[in-house]
Order: sequence, then C-alpha cells, then structure tokens
Amino acid sequence: MNRVQQQRGRSKDRVTLHLSMVMACGAGLLLLLLWIGPSPQAHAQRVPTRPHLITAQAEVAIKKAQAYLVRTQSRDGSWRSGGSYESYPTAMTSLAGIALMAGGHTPVEGQYAKNVRRAVDYIIGSANPNGLIARMGEEQRPMFGHGFAMLFLAEAYGMEQDTARQARIKRVLTKAVELTAKSQSRYGGWLYTPDSGGDEGAVTVTQVQGLRAVRNAGIRVPKATIDNAILYIEKSANSDGGIRYTARGGGSSRPPITAAAVAVLYNAGDYDNPVAERCLAYLKKLTRGNNYSRAFSGHRYYGMLYMSQAMYLSSEENWESYFPVIREELIRTQATNGSWMGDSVGTTYGTSIGLITLQLPYKYLPIYQR
Repeated sequence: MNRVQQQRGRSKDRVTLHLSMVMACGAGLLLLLLWIGPSPQAHAQRVPTRPHLITAQAEVAIKKAQAYLVRTQSRDGSWRSGGSYESYPTAMTSLAGIALMAGGHTPVEGQYAKNVRRAVDYIIGSANPNGLIARMGEEQRPMFGHGFAMLFLAEAYGMEQDTARQARIKRVLTKAVELTAKSQSRYGGWLYTPDSGGDEGAVTVTQVQGLRAVRNAGIRVPKATIDNAILYIEKSANSDGGIRYTARGGGSSRPPITAAAVAVLYNAGDYDNPVAERCLAYLKKLTRGNNYSRAFSGHRYYGMLYMSQAMYLSSEENWESYFPVIREELIRTQATNGSWMGDSVGTTYGTSIGLITLQLPYKYLPIYQR
C-alpha cells in the first residue's frame, strides 16, 4: 500500500471516528432532553384539556357570557336584574359573582379577579347591623338575596388571601348565620323576610345551601338549624315524590322546588336519603324525553340552576344524559351579546345561571363538587 493510500485510510478512519462521536453526542442529548422533559415555554404553549363534555362551542359561549357580566357590572360592584322584575341587587350580585368564580376567577386570581373582588366588597357593604345581607328599601324579599349572599361570600372566603378582607368576610358571615338561625320558623323553614315567622320551599333551600357553604368554609353553623331545615324539606314531600310549596299544608308538587330540594339534600352529603331518591325519580319521569321547558314552566332557569346540580351530584350516568341537552340548548339560545334572559327576571339572572350550569364540569367551587 503506497503512502497516498495510507493517508486516505487514516483520513477515512478519522471521519468515521468523528461521525461516531457526533452520533453518540446526539443520542446523549436526545436522552437528556427526554429525561428533563420539554421546556417551560413548551408547557405554556400547550392547549389545556377541556373537561369532559365541554365542547369548543361551549367554551365560546362561556367566554361570551363572562364578558357580558363584566360589561354590565355597575361601578359600585353590583348587578341588577335587567328584566321586568324588581332589581334584587344582593341576589343578582351574588349570583353573578358565583358565576364568575365557577369559571375560575377568584378575588385574587383570574382575568376577572377585580370584578369578583368588587362584588365581594359590595355584598360586604350590604350587611346590616342585625346580620341581614340586603339593600334595604331596594329588595322586597330580602331573604332570597341573603341566602345567595352567604353562598357567594362563603366560596370567596376560602379563596381570599388578604387576611384583613378575610376577617371582614368572616364577621359578616358569622352574623348572617345568626340572623338565619333566629329567623327560622318553628316548622324549620324561612319566608321572604326574617321577621315573618313563615316558610316556603324556595327561600328555605337558599338558606340551607348558604349555610352548608359557610360550614364548609370552616365557620360555625348550628347543626340544629340545618337538621330542622332538612326535616322541613322532607315534610314538604308529596306521595308522587315531588315537593310542594310549603310543609304546612297541601298542594301540588312544584318541579323547580323539587329540583332544588334534591340539590340541597345532596349538598348535605345525604346521598341515600329516600326523599332525595323519590324526588329525583319524580323529576326524571317528569322530564322524560328531555322536556325541561314544559316541566319547569315559567321557572325554566330556576329549575335549570338546581336540576343541573341534582343531576351532576347524583351520578355520572345522570349527568351524561342531561348535560349535553342543556349545553346545546344554552348555546342555541344565547343572545349575540352573550346573555340569556332568565324567566323574565332578567339577563343578569339568566346569564349567571347559564354560566353556572355550563361551568359545573370545571369543578372550581366546593359547593358544586361531588
């Protein structure tokens, strides 16, 4: 072999060695990348996974509805009804605040954190010395708003990071619980005003759900108050499985109140309650064929608020048969500005309930979790 051939052989060996080293380094780099995982930038660019049954169209509807609520919030942090009924600022502000929090916007985090915080401040400012949370002179039936306000503040309480604001919320809730306990009728329910001594189902369920949320937040609630309220709901049951307007007398079953009763009984953790089981069977029979509009008549959105909770809390099977129907109906009926008109009460009411319903799969609020 001459010198030229020998040089060519040595050059070829060096090239082969160099390529082998490059390949080895490349393999090592690949293994290193696989070990450390993708960069934070790559994580940030990932599209978050949608909850089960939430479609792209549902996401669009949710964003439009959230934007509508934010646009229509008053400077003082409140919302009014926007319909043919009275304004009910405490109830409407609480429902709208709950709807935003159900989408992951807390008083301290999220795109609409400042809107939630302003709503919290408005509700705190609505508390009266006797514990009633209401704008006196503006609300004819203040116990509705009082119940929703307890629910809203209790959910916000656990998300608040400012200790001073948290202490203010706790003081308001403590007095609100005392007011609710004192105003409970001897039958175990509540009526429209704290001093009425009367009772009916719709107001009663708002108090029970509010009290449950407060207790879940770690604030003391008299056990007897909730126990007597649950007994009131049970005493309001008819033989057909539905719940009537009041426990005091007769009357036909009211589907919207029946749905509310199921949600509240499940909120209490009593999933094997025979009254709840009969109520749910009554509702499923009544809404066979997904005829919710006929079943809930003029209280379609009120029924939706509680029927959605009842179906979600009862079982995955019930939820999977129910939610797609309601989801598509809400997408189809949403106004171009992002709102829903709810039961003639108003667009704040309808939009808040539509949002709460669509956002249940996100599981952001403890009171709506299984």
